[in-house]
Amino acid sequence: MPELVRFGVSMEKELSEEFEKYRVKKGYSNRSETLRRLIRNAFVEEDWGEGRDVAGAITLVYDHHRREILNKITGIQHDFQTRIISTQHIHLDHNNCLEIIAVKGKPSEINKLADKLKSIKGVDHGTLSMTAIGKKKRRM
Repeated sequence: MPELVRFGVSMEKELSEEFEKYRVKKGYSNRSETLRRLIRNAFVEEDWGEGRDVAGAITLVYDHHRREILNKITGIQHDFQTRIISTQHIHLDHNNCLEIIAVKGKPSEINKLADKLKSIKGVDHGTLSMTAIGKKKRRM
């Protein structure tokens, strides 16, 4: 177990009250764990800005009956094949499909891939979720 360091934090009363509401809403057991999670998240976002490799998932929901949509999605994926780790295709109902694309690489490349996929005509919804890949030890 890593060595813990204790330190005090001073903040305005209103901010402290909002922090406590956040802690309760998110289900953290104490303020220390809440603060650790927020700090780790800030470091992950810093990694994105500094161009360190990230991992993530692009999710798309689309109507597979739309003309040429599958060819466009597959074509873009082939253009970024060195960034795609895996894909999963799920039939949600008769018309709609969910595509989950696991990715790894530079944030700028991953964002570019996600933007290209989300902008395809016929894609109803798309999201990108990125996280650090753990090369920097921060005990996620």
